[in-house]
Amino acid sequence: SFAKAYAYARGLPFVGINHLEGHIHSVFLGDDPPEYPFVALLVSGGHTSLYHVTERTRHELMGQTRDDAVGEAYDKVAKMLGLGYPGGKVIDDLAARGDAGRIRFPRVYLDKDAFDFSFSGIKTAVNRHLQTHPADREAGAADIAAGFQAAVVEVLTYKLIQAARRRRCRHMAIVGGVAANRGLRDSVRSAASEVGLRVHIPSLDLCGDNAAMVAAVGY
Repeated sequence: SFAKAYAYARGLPFVGINHLEGHIHSVFLGDDPPEYPFVALLVSGGHTSLYHVTERTRHELMGQTRDDAVGEAYDKVAKMLGLGYPGGKVIDDLAARGDAGRIRFPRVYLDKDAFDFSFSGIKTAVNRHLQTHPADREAGAADIAAGFQAAVVEVLTYKLIQAARRRRCRHMAIVGGVAANRGLRDSVRSAASEVGLRVHIPSLDLCGDNAAMVAAVGY
């Protein structure tokens, strides 16, 4: 409201921006922008979506989460483990020290031929494990984090690769706050190299909400 009033009083142009478009544009602010068309995975605390991007301002929604966003799932699992808020970075760091194979949590694809997501089930699975294995809350926290992250990243990677293949795109992008997750970045890069696709990810300082991405869309 202040920005609108200031723009009106000073006779300045005021441009309303969808911050999700901003996240997609953040991938153009680095040294390795994608070519059109490309598929973008937008993952953050409030959103998990797949877009087919054909022009600067043309984005087709291919699929999205039906319940929790992936960032919310990270935050809730971190809370269960007593790791505080926000949970993305702390889970990512903890997972690097754990054994992802010791505890196998479910991979929820919903439909392997569609592009919607669901993360409420993985959150419930972690909670049930902690109820039946209370000692793991501390002694096995790293393994829980690793198993949780492996389950989430596997689904995100699979759907992003499949979306690119479906739309015959050679380029993919990961944007949003969760794009800073090392497990996700490594998984997508590895899978992309195996099938001859290129992946583009903003620098860490451009993954979360930032002024530059909003300015880019406004421009």
